[in-house]
Amino acid sequence: MNIGVLALQGAVAEHIRSVEQAGGKGIPVKRTEQLAELDGIIIPGGESTTIGKLMRKYDFVDALRDFSAQGKPIFGTCAGLIVLADRLDGAEEPHLGLMNMTVARNAFGRQRESFETDLDVKGIESPLRAVFIRAPLIKEVGSDVEVLSTYKDEIVAARQGHLLASSFHPELTDDYRLHAYFVDMAKEASERTAK
Repeated sequence: MNIGVLALQGAVAEHIRSVEQAGGKGIPVKRTEQLAELDGIIIPGGESTTIGKLMRKYDFVDALRDFSAQGKPIFGTCAGLIVLADRLDGAEEPHLGLMNMTVARNAFGRQRESFETDLDVKGIESPLRAVFIRAPLIKEVGSDVEVLSTYKDEIVAARQGHLLASSFHPELTDDYRLHAYFVDMAKEASERTAK
């Protein structure tokens, strides 16, 4: 599976390493033309406002909405989760507006409130190590969204069909099972379109 990592900002190399460990082919994506060759794409962490501006500058907003409309999987981590959301706490306009959820930015506080913990994630057998850095929080989800993981009763991972989102950074650990979960989503999607 060709899994792109949007290479405008964020931990691109770490995501590519995790994708490759999970059995996929990781591809840094800097131009919209590259989307045609992908089976799925990851929008990494970073700063959501900056990522949003760069996506608009390089014409990725409509291109990624089209990618999603084809049923191709998109995985947003940390700031990438904010980019996927269709509702943001406060006055900020949504970026892609694809996923039926309300997100609060920096809900876990500033950089010094960053932490690591083990999380139970639906679809993954044993607890997953999760790194939270200035993490956003999923405040509420629509009925079409499946909650995959919570931390202290707050939603930190969710899935809506071909869309996957996590508040934490799965690429910053040696546990690549969430990336493997996403590679499987890409396989399922490509098998569906092949039929």
